Amino acid sequence: MSKESIKQAALEYHAKGRPGKIEVIPTKETANQRDLSLAYSPGVADPCLEIAKTPDDVYKYTAKGNLVAVISNGTAVLGLGDIGAAAGKPVMEGKGLLFKIYADIDCFDLELDTKDVDEFVRTVKILEPTFGGINLEDISAPACFEIEERLKEELNIPVMHDDQHGTAIISAAALINALEIVKKDISTVKIVVSGAGASAISCNKLYVSLGAQKENIFMFDSKGLIHPDRTNLNGKKPEFTNGNMPMGTTLSEALKGADVFIGLSKGNILDQDDVRAMAKDPVIFAMANPTPEISYEEAKAAREDVIMATGRSDYPNQVNNVLGFPFIFRGALDVRATEINEEMKIAAVKALAELAKKPVPDIVNSAYGNVNLNFGKDYIIPKPVDPRLITEVAPAVAKAAMDKGVAQAPIKDWEAYEYELSMRLGLDNNISKIIETKAKQKIQKVVFADAENLSVLKAAKVVIEEKIAEPILLGKIDKIEALMQEYNIDLGQTKMICPYEPQNEKEVAIFDDYSRRFYEKRQRKGLTLSEARNMMRKRSYYGAMMVDVGHADAMIGGLTRNFPDTVRPALQILGARKGVKKVAGVHILMTKQGPLFMADTTINHHLTAEDIADITELVHEQVKTFNIEPVIGLITYSNFGSVQSQESAVLMRKATAILHERHPDWIVDGELQAHMALGNDILEKLHPFSKLAGKRANTLIFPNLSSANIAYNLLYQISDIDMIGPILLGLKKPVHILQLGATVHEIVDMVALAAVHAQEVKE
Repeated sequence: MSKESIKQAALEYHAKGRPGKIEVIPTKETANQRDLSLAYSPGVADPCLEIAKTPDDVYKYTAKGNLVAVISNGTAVLGLGDIGAAAGKPVMEGKGLLFKIYADIDCFDLELDTKDVDEFVRTVKILEPTFGGINLEDISAPACFEIEERLKEELNIPVMHDDQHGTAIISAAALINALEIVKKDISTVKIVVSGAGASAISCNKLYVSLGAQKENIFMFDSKGLIHPDRTNLNGKKPEFTNGNMPMGTTLSEALKGADVFIGLSKGNILDQDDVRAMAKDPVIFAMANPTPEISYEEAKAAREDVIMATGRSDYPNQVNNVLGFPFIFRGALDVRATEINEEMKIAAVKALAELAKKPVPDIVNSAYGNVNLNFGKDYIIPKPVDPRLITEVAPAVAKAAMDKGVAQAPIKDWEAYEYELSMRLGLDNNISKIIETKAKQKIQKVVFADAENLSVLKAAKVVIEEKIAEPILLGKIDKIEALMQEYNIDLGQTKMICPYEPQNEKEVAIFDDYSRRFYEKRQRKGLTLSEARNMMRKRSYYGAMMVDVGHADAMIGGLTRNFPDTVRPALQILGARKGVKKVAGVHILMTKQGPLFMADTTINHHLTAEDIADITELVHEQVKTFNIEPVIGLITYSNFGSVQSQESAVLMRKATAILHERHPDWIVDGELQAHMALGNDILEKLHPFSKLAGKRANTLIFPNLSSANIAYNLLYQISDIDMIGPILLGLKKPVHILQLGATVHEIVDMVALAAVHAQEVKE
């Protein structure tokens, strides 16, 4: 992705709609005057008085216990340097967003316009009553060290400077595992470090806490080896002076015989000779971003025995701070820890290291192309999409806080706590990330049937830059090119085809072949060859035929056409796969409680009980592909025979009976009202015999197209949730239909899903 492309996309992303990335949302009812009188005057006086009487009740009656401040003065923002407090605000908002989506922690970002350490510390200190924790961010060294140390001493809530400790914690977990694999003792290995900033200092302090010896650590800054004879060392650098090599020793010289290289400096400062000079089974963590100190390919080419980690997601062993800080603060907040101490950080290190040794869930393997990840040289640290991070790291941190005596609200029921953690984010609610990650593993050719549309072209650009799929654009080429020029959309060498205006003899021959094939498929349905040729000039027919003959792997369309105009060609040309009686459509709503699958939302109008059972089987199969156990409710307006004679109630009752007979081990039941299927408490209380009793349905099957379509549209429009769909189930090859007016983001999601389905067809 070019710098100009990133710039344009990032500016549009931050400016569109409501500017910025965060907002404040009420968590209590505000529907009427009574609600407002409880929320504010006069009702609010009562919790105020309770807190005045018992200060700890602030955690009971306010959001303090789940609120973290992300605080910066903008003096060391990412790789941008000292750009000022206001200019750093987008980064702080972004950090707040990561806290929320990974650990359900609410954040306020605070940008302090000061470089004075005393002023900074005093400002944060007087804000202590507001927050449950403080995350310091992007503060330059050496001020960041003093600020963190003073705030930790003076505040009674957890404080952490993630720039220092985040990379330290993640890399330490990776280092422990790497050394275990090569059977080396951390207390004896020679470690060479490039970089002496806040992060590098913190990394090596943590390595020492884990057993590394300072006399074996050789740290370099931009002026050379951190040596006792140097007179220009500031901040914490003197902690890592080492006189066991001459002051003029170069980085390359130091690497001779080294066991470990830690890079936190700049790109391309190591070469293959440096790697070859290292000891047997070298460990190289080249963590400069976006360009590592040496590329993964170069290091691996130089030494087959190397264990390599970088900060990049496109190579094995990504050292990513998001594996740590959300879950460290989650654990600290949940026991109301007064600090984040060394023991809590080490607990996070060990939890991450141990998690990498456990069997990897199918949902993670699926995201990385079914690679069957196993603990070893290419998997020494968990993946960011691993749903177990919150339930492994947060409890470990919480336990360490309790063991150290800094927990003010100790956890008593660990099983209940882990369940609460899993529910915070919605079980299995990382489907979008899983789909996109998996799509990137084996690039598929996806036909865009509506390429004469600006949103589609913007989506194609994202798909190319993110390496999700290889687009093929259908439409009038001059119109597509005009749009690309007008809106500065560079799609490189992307293939463009105009079905109704073949550009050369090859395209004419292909058009004739497609027309003939279509005629042969439909000649006994009354179609003539002339009519077949006319139909093939329509983009949806042409695109479906490309998929059918293998010139493309999948198709998306429907953005500018009625749904039937896109689905009909798919049914006529591709048809249902063997054994499928009813092609159906499903939407996925990404709710707080997890993904909710809804069917049939798009295709079938009049259904029999057998049809509903068949469709349920299709949806069950789709849910399982996401490694989610289907919990299925057949929805209508009655519960288990409470209405005897009405058509849809009887229909769902019969369909349930068919499914119980076909699949006695499935978790499926009906007929049910929607609130019964989604509210496990009431169902368990009133109908304890139900297979759904004590469970919350993640899949809803409706009695007809009308009810299903209305339900998903209503939920989507009135709720602030993401949606994926419609997904067509049961076709021989993937064709997916876009919603009219779909956003660029939604189009990209559908392309990724189509690519994943194409992979599955080939497998």
